[in-house]
Amino acid sequence: MTVKIYGGPQPGPINEPKKAEAPRAAKQADKAQMKDHVDFSSVLQDVSKAKATAAAADPERTEKVQALKEQIADGSYQPDLQKVAASLLRFLVEER
Repeated sequence: MTVKIYGGPQPGPINEPKKAEAPRAAKQADKAQMKDHVDFSSVLQDVSKAKATAAAADPERTEKVQALKEQIADGSYQPDLQKVAASLLRFLVEER
């Protein structure tokens, strides 16, 4: 039985041309000059800037959060149980 295949890809060159390599002395000199280097993506830098800007932009919120933290720390924080219950009910209704 003979099978003929038409239009298939042709084999490429057997031996690919090699790129010229730099002399070993030049490679070793480059390695000696290399140092550890870290680059953070621009997204992380933008997030960091956004956090810093948000904290500085709303001093009233910062003061309110600090006051709540102090109340919780000294045990005088009394949450509004009606608001907590209403929020929980809304959350449970939306999830179903």
